[in-house]
Amino acid sequence: MFTSAEEREALSRLYNTFFKVPTFLAQFQASTGEVPSLQEISEQFNLADVPGAADVMLRVMEADPRVPTFFERDPATGEILSMDVTPILNHPQFGRAVERTIAGWEGQQIPPFTMTTFEGESISSDAVANTPHMVYVWFTNCPPCIQTAPLLVELEVEFADSGFTIVGANADRYLELPYDDQTRFDYVERLGIQFTNGHLTEDMQNSYGGVSVFPTMFFVNRNGTIVRHFVNFQEKEALEEAVRATLQ
Repeated sequence: MFTSAEEREALSRLYNTFFKVPTFLAQFQASTGEVPSLQEISEQFNLADVPGAADVMLRVMEADPRVPTFFERDPATGEILSMDVTPILNHPQFGRAVERTIAGWEGQQIPPFTMTTFEGESISSDAVANTPHMVYVWFTNCPPCIQTAPLLVELEVEFADSGFTIVGANADRYLELPYDDQTRFDYVERLGIQFTNGHLTEDMQNSYGGVSVFPTMFFVNRNGTIVRHFVNFQEKEALEEAVRATLQ
């Protein structure tokens, strides 16, 4: 029925998103203690410009026998009322992915990475070895990322004399989002981002637990130990406390 390249690309994106939603819901709840709103689901999957997209996605999940029942929704608004991720954790397809995303990262060693920067150069974890830093995983025009980025710009300036730095891992290509290099450059310039950004690779995505909530932030001390692990938007006070923890 759908034969054009554009139609096939759209269907492929929806299919890939469909199987990421359970992981996202589980990680969001584990990290925040709350359930995400339809708006937050839309924002995380770059669907905010399509009215009702998150509701439709959840309706399909509820009707698909491949996805175990693990949430209840308000029949009037469609909002998720409660979740029990146990069926997802016990599911052979979703369980392993969810376990990786909600695993306790604090106290673990940061996994190594290699990326290509926006300028086409190579950057690896060696560049920040023995340095207090943050690995910031984000995608272009992600609403919580837009809120977070200016705070990170301020933090890098505030703690520059202490040697703190940030490395961004942009997930546009991994998520197959329709943004080109110029759009990313414009985004970085508009928000005043000065720290180095590279393109998140599949290997890095896997080794960092299969990031499914954006932004995700790993605060790492000089010994390479993760001292704080945040997902979604955080207030500046929480971010400052995390930076100070990496400097101790």
